[in-house]
Amino acid sequence: MSKKYCGYVSIIGKPNVGKSSIINSILKKKISITSRKSQTTRNNILGIKTVGDKQMIFIDTPGMHIKSEKTMNKILNRSAQSIIDDSDIILFVIQRLSFDKNDELILEKLQESNQKIICIVNKIDQVEDKNKLLPFINEISLKKEFLEIMLISAKTNNGIDDLVSVIKNNLPENSHIYNDDFELEENNKKFVYSELIREKIIRKLGDELPHDTFVEIDKIDDKDDITEVHATIFVNRRSQKQIVIGTKGEVLKDIGKQARIEIEQQMNKKVFLKTWVKVKKNWNTDSSFIHSLGVGSNYESK
Repeated sequence: MSKKYCGYVSIIGKPNVGKSSIINSILKKKISITSRKSQTTRNNILGIKTVGDKQMIFIDTPGMHIKSEKTMNKILNRSAQSIIDDSDIILFVIQRLSFDKNDELILEKLQESNQKIICIVNKIDQVEDKNKLLPFINEISLKKEFLEIMLISAKTNNGIDDLVSVIKNNLPENSHIYNDDFELEENNKKFVYSELIREKIIRKLGDELPHDTFVEIDKIDDKDDITEVHATIFVNRRSQKQIVIGTKGEVLKDIGKQARIEIEQQMNKKVFLKTWVKVKKNWNTDSSFIHSLGVGSNYESK
């Protein structure tokens, strides 16, 4: 029997360095919502890429909110740390020519780990003077002995194939955990639909309504020619409900339209999306309720 290789690959970095976009580029599909607002990736979404005898199990982590006392951020941090401990390979992501105190603090957490760590410099398409990249790489190489320091752009896919090759070549020898035809959790319709709707809320209202929303899918009715989806958007306060609805319902209509279009693209099928907005006070300070949403728990430890 020929050898097989399989491992857990986690992706770690401060908020909004492009972690979700990197995984989406590697897997060639959208499994993790992306926006410019911090904390947009709430679940440790499992993605699998099998190439011949190599199977990579990617775990996308929430942004590591250093020294934050907020309940949500504490839970996200603990989740990220548990992923670090259980990984075979760690992708440590920074961006452009930047390495600030938050990057430094995250790297400190990685110093004691025995896993192979690849440092990824993302968003190189935004670096105008490419001559500055080599000195920056040399500077980063002095901070830790990384397996590799790789320059990529998840936006343009530059360097993604090389990154996948390095990961494949460093997987441990293991039997594959999942069959090649395994349907990933991102294809769980309720999860995908709720995340896509929440992404549109964050993109539309992120500055006004940071992360006081969550989306629950109440009903999915698959018919031959159309899928009917009912979704409830929960907010913290009554004033936020009006922000989400907007004048004469225009904001909610736009959020629903954008979400419906993307759901249709994902599922290759017509969708009828009906949305409601309800108030659930202080939901994001209730740790039990946060866990009940699946935050920090959508990860199968090996």
